[in-house]
Amino acid sequence: MSVSVLGAGAFGTALAISLAGKGPVTLWARDAGDMAERRENAKRLPGCPFPETLSVTDDLEAGTEAEIILLAVPMQKLRSVLEEHKDALHGKHLVACCKGIELSSGVGPVSVITQTIPDATAAILTGPSFAADIARGLPTALTLACADAEAGRYLQAALTTANLRLYRTTDTIGAELGGALKNVVAIASGAAIGAGLGESARAALMTRGYAEMQRLAAHLKSEPTTLAGLSGFGDLTLTCTSEQSRNYRLGQSLGQGTPFDPTTTVEGAATARAVDALARDAGIDMPITRAVAGLLDNQLDVAGAMKSLLTRPLKEE
Repeated sequence: MSVSVLGAGAFGTALAISLAGKGPVTLWARDAGDMAERRENAKRLPGCPFPETLSVTDDLEAGTEAEIILLAVPMQKLRSVLEEHKDALHGKHLVACCKGIELSSGVGPVSVITQTIPDATAAILTGPSFAADIARGLPTALTLACADAEAGRYLQAALTTANLRLYRTTDTIGAELGGALKNVVAIASGAAIGAGLGESARAALMTRGYAEMQRLAAHLKSEPTTLAGLSGFGDLTLTCTSEQSRNYRLGQSLGQGTPFDPTTTVEGAATARAVDALARDAGIDMPITRAVAGLLDNQLDVAGAMKSLLTRPLKEE
């Protein structure tokens, strides 16, 4: 089997490094020259040298020769990348490595793949993981979701490495939602800590945010147990409690009222807006998501957001 990674951000680079421990891997990037010369991604993942089995290229033909292609591009750019390169990606095993809901359509990455390249085998790799941990060989467990059970087993075997253990599911909707919605809750959690509201407030937001995730997942007919696994609860726990999370750091900036680097990709921002619109249309109660969307659009401040949550009608848990 052959593997390529399209996209040399921190996560794509880390996956390529880990997978290269099993055999040759190609990492495609528009700015491949510097990485090929330095043998590391000095800009996005410094201090993590490339194995000899990892080749870097800016040649799309070379980057798409593999049978299995990991799509490590931002969620909001996934469709345009697929449409731009659809001739080279027909019939491949395409594994999305991004987390979010597309703002324009309200669907997740697996749906974007199947809509854009119908003859591809679509899957998603998601769960609690930081790029630096994977690249440095630290143990990490993720969810590999593919609606085709046989293809899922094949991908699970191909993409499991010495430090990266994959668990398999056919519930792509649940896996997509877990990876997307935990980023929204992480923004809320970061805002609470940034505003000095304390650990108890963060714990409450995480717990009630998880309940929102379950409500939307039930509406979209995902398996009830999926969000209890790595792609849901596991990723929620990691992302809401670590400053390595860009979504959490954005929330902290909102809570502190300080600027945030606009060049940093934060998937939860667009996802909050997309999910808020989806929930409103479907009549699903998702107050934390609504509050995060309000914060991002400057319609609320943190004090107003917390007031809106704390003054909701009392009810059973």
